Amino acid sequence: MRLLAFLLPFFVLLFMVAPAQQLPVNSALLKDHWPASWITCPDVPLRGYGIYHFRKTFSLPQKPAQFIVHVTADNRYRLFVNGTPVCNGPARGDLYNWYFETVDIAPYLKDGANSIAALVWNMGEEAAVAQISNQTAFVLQGNGDQEKLVNTNGSWKVWQNKAYHACSQDNGARLRTYMVIGPGDSVQAALYPWQWEQTNYNDEQWLPARRLTSPALMGYGTDNMWTLAPRNIPLMEETQQRINSVRRTNGIQVPDGFLQGKQGLTIPANTTVSILLDQTFNTVAYPELIASEGKGATIKLTYAEALFGKQGKGNRNEIDGKQIAGNYDVFVADGGSKRLFRPLWLRTWRYVQLDITTKEQSLVVDDLYGMYTGYPFVQKAVFTSNDASLQDIWNVGWRTARLCAGETYYDCPYYEQLQYEGDTRIQSLISLYVTGDDRLMRKALLDFYYSRVPEGLTQGRYPSNRLQVIPPFSLFWVSMVYDYFMHRRDEQFVQQFLTAAEGVLNWYEQHIDSSRQMLGPMKWWNFTDWNKAFPNGVPDGATNGNSSVITLQYVYTLQQAAELFTYFKKMPQAERYRKIAASLSKGAYLACFDAGKSVMANTPERNTFSQHASIMGVLTGAIPAAQRQAVMRKVLYDTTLSQATFYYRFYLTLALKKAEMGQLYYSQLTPWRDMLKNGLTTFAENPDPTRSDCHAWSASPNYDFLATICGITPAAPGFRKVQVKPQLGELQQATGKMPHPDGEIVVSLEKKGAQGVQAEITLPVAVTGSFIWNGKTFPLKGGHQVIRL
Repeated sequence: MRLLAFLLPFFVLLFMVAPAQQLPVNSALLKDHWPASWITCPDVPLRGYGIYHFRKTFSLPQKPAQFIVHVTADNRYRLFVNGTPVCNGPARGDLYNWYFETVDIAPYLKDGANSIAALVWNMGEEAAVAQISNQTAFVLQGNGDQEKLVNTNGSWKVWQNKAYHACSQDNGARLRTYMVIGPGDSVQAALYPWQWEQTNYNDEQWLPARRLTSPALMGYGTDNMWTLAPRNIPLMEETQQRINSVRRTNGIQVPDGFLQGKQGLTIPANTTVSILLDQTFNTVAYPELIASEGKGATIKLTYAEALFGKQGKGNRNEIDGKQIAGNYDVFVADGGSKRLFRPLWLRTWRYVQLDITTKEQSLVVDDLYGMYTGYPFVQKAVFTSNDASLQDIWNVGWRTARLCAGETYYDCPYYEQLQYEGDTRIQSLISLYVTGDDRLMRKALLDFYYSRVPEGLTQGRYPSNRLQVIPPFSLFWVSMVYDYFMHRRDEQFVQQFLTAAEGVLNWYEQHIDSSRQMLGPMKWWNFTDWNKAFPNGVPDGATNGNSSVITLQYVYTLQQAAELFTYFKKMPQAERYRKIAASLSKGAYLACFDAGKSVMANTPERNTFSQHASIMGVLTGAIPAAQRQAVMRKVLYDTTLSQATFYYRFYLTLALKKAEMGQLYYSQLTPWRDMLKNGLTTFAENPDPTRSDCHAWSASPNYDFLATICGITPAAPGFRKVQVKPQLGELQQATGKMPHPDGEIVVSLEKKGAQGVQAEITLPVAVTGSFIWNGKTFPLKGGHQVIRL
């Protein structure tokens, strides 16, 4: 919230995506305590809802070449230097790892008077579930002697902003679903300290900040309120994104140039109007609304991924007979000029509705647009084929993955913004294949590592201020460690997780029912999939004992762990994991395989059947090789089996490949084609009726187009060797390019006749591998090669 600066320097946007960790951190500041103090506002409830402004003015004899500061706050902050927004944070973590950002503010400084200002907020009891907190506080530490004059201490000033109060607090009740992203912002412009971030603002009435405590770094301190750690991901991207279309109005005509920022929109006095805007695609952004005059006018902005009719969402492009429902913000104008409303936290929308009521003065909405934000992934992979419709799936899948990636991976950006292992495993693989950027995956692995409960399991989602344990997701965390091990070459990073992985696997070992050699009864939430036949996503036998699905997922993870522990020369553990895996595979197969139906049952009672049980039976090798193709045909075509949703189809694809039936993958894309036909611009959580229209676990085609159709997978730890085993199905041609730790891999395929293929393959020079086609294997060397069969 600030007075609009129309000409925001372009370098600000570039700075927003610069990796913070590239800047040097004074080594003395990574030990013990910082000289700066955590500061806060005096005489306020420090754990309640509140918005605060902190300021420091200072003078410099000349503009410095470099001026590095380290900054963080609880809950969050937005930092300004001489009125220009520089960064926001901190990256979400927990009290044990409270991240600080490192930024060079020299580009924004000048000789003479300067100011550093921070907007700090605490949502208190209204906070998003993903937000962990102690209490309201802010700290800024200069990197060295030059910068120490800006350290937070009693010389800083603070003001409590009483213009804000929480709104849209009943999202879950109104939408009748689980929604935990925090409240909306209701702002009374008349109470707002406009231009507070500008250097020449008069802060004489502000209070001296209260010193709270000394900032302690990781591994130091004895009475820590937060334990600081350097931010381990880049700053978020932020770029302007204009809204594309006016879909419906009531009581007003919108000028043609309004959405392009070329013409203001005037709402007469004593008028109520409604305007429905359509971004035309789902997005995540900070909306920025600029308004003038209109003293006392109320502007309500409501955000939604889709509109709702009597029959639900229906086709997302259609609006007739539908209304908007969702989270919202409110801005009450004060009659001033060019007031900028921007909510404290990002919003998700395809549709935005403005509901405006004016009083005695007309209101001018000068402009409205979004500032797109998210993790600054750069797409490096390319996929093309003779089927142009696959490009639409690729593009929508990538948009889905991007909107579900911020300071953590999100399950969904609209409803939860929580990082779950089940989702994150798929998201991480997409990131590796499409961008080659592993930093958010590394942070996720660490987040879950830090989340562990005394039983040895990870929490099912993290960061989170509410405890939720999903034991199968702990297994997927171990699978994520394995994935990183196979795709990257940081052995020290991987090795730190082995003890924690043992803890997860040992928890399951303690729950083995030795009489059946399957898992017995298990507590917590044993979520597997939002399959309609699984109550609350939990398969039969998970709670009461002898679930084939979860027993075999445990086997799947044990097999991966055995490879991990063998590589790190932990032979006793590796041998034990192989032995347990073999025993449980045999036990589950003998107890649950129904020869008459040629599928795995969910439990030894053999009275319920799902795709999931047979998927895991094939994927683990519990089902003998001679039976796998028959089983997978039943999985694909027997509709009496309870069905896998978009999420679990990731494992369906892996099972098809295990059964040497990957050629059928192309024919299994119907669910994604149907979502596109229904007007979705991101892929949904579940088939309709679905809650979330943007769920990254449904973006798996962006991995599979490269890993399955083009067939590119690691054949040795660290991707030191490559396997190219294409599964074209009915496609005649496909080309894929993806980043690799040593460069890039390019695979171009064209069918020749009924069984032949021409493959052009380029590997990084130091990498070797193999090409597999119709059961025949051919060696690959570094560089470019052509194979004709």
